[in-house]
Amino acid sequence: MSAFAPRRLWALCRKESYQIVRDPSSILVAFILPVILLFVMGYAINLDADHMRIGLLVEDPGPAAVRLEQTLCASRYFEVHSGSSREALVTRMAHGEIRGIVIVRSDFTSKLKQGHGDAAVQVITDGGEPNTASFIAAYVQGAFDTWQRDLAVDQGLQSAPTLDLRLRTWFNPGNVSRNFLVPGSIAVVMTIIGALLTSLVVAREWERGTMEALLATPVTKAELLVSKVLPYYVLGMLALIICLGVSVFVMGIPFRGSLLALVGISTLFLGSALGMGLFLSTVLRSQFNAALAALTSAFLPALMLSGFVFEIDSMPKALQFLTRIIPARYFASSLQTLFQAGTIGASLWANALGLGLLMLFWLGLTALKTRRTLD
Repeated sequence: MSAFAPRRLWALCRKESYQIVRDPSSILVAFILPVILLFVMGYAINLDADHMRIGLLVEDPGPAAVRLEQTLCASRYFEVHSGSSREALVTRMAHGEIRGIVIVRSDFTSKLKQGHGDAAVQVITDGGEPNTASFIAAYVQGAFDTWQRDLAVDQGLQSAPTLDLRLRTWFNPGNVSRNFLVPGSIAVVMTIIGALLTSLVVAREWERGTMEALLATPVTKAELLVSKVLPYYVLGMLALIICLGVSVFVMGIPFRGSLLALVGISTLFLGSALGMGLFLSTVLRSQFNAALAALTSAFLPALMLSGFVFEIDSMPKALQFLTRIIPARYFASSLQTLFQAGTIGASLWANALGLGLLMLFWLGLTALKTRRTLD
């Protein structure tokens, strides 16, 4: 067996680079697919509870009831649809046209004058979507509190508050879900891209019959594996730069961290993602099977178990443990930290350790499965 030769490695890397340039699918996967996926995930996934459609039935024509109606209509969280009857609004909610109903009963003004507050306003929500139902109930309560406070001021009943509560939200002051969903989406997109890029390279060599020619040369196993990783690492970093540019300059997501830290974390992540794709390509030896396996093993775990949409601490203990072997978990956490909080060393070092171990695992497993024989 010949020793490691940088000249042979350079020749193999040039060969892979020519294949990338001549293969439109690699360019599509690296440059077009990330942009499409990022736009789809960045704009389609939205956890902001704005413009929720509710029905409003005001049975009391009094000025207090009218003012409450105006308060609800002025809220930026609601898209208010007035109804003529309770039955009509219930039917619309059953058909999914509205998500909740607010009913101001006919005895609203009389009970208000008498100082009674029992069942003057009824709120009905669609429990088919529990989160939306909770949001509607909470926002209606907030609008009702605003109406009560304004009414007290008009009646001269304002008193000095015993507590001055001032809320401050760090890292994402506007509570915009896109600011943490887009960095997580980048992790999912890069997982798919990294696994897909290398899932085809070895299988393509076997299908085209060029692997036999490579095995007949003095190329070592290390040279073969490194030459399959380096060009696609460069391609993956270019895809990451595109995702970063689209996120910051098109979607307006703030980036507060260090570019050097981003490069370091991304390098470790791409090492694990490319290693997994290369392992699948080495074992399966079929482009179709390898691509299908890469999509299944990369996309679904990255989407469901990375924590960028579903909170990991809320998962069963077994799934929480399973997330520790998902590279996207550490990459999504690192990207969210870099985008929203900046370069926080303790968090980034912990994620870098996890990514480094996974990179060694996948590349090491690929090296073990790579044979310089035809069987």
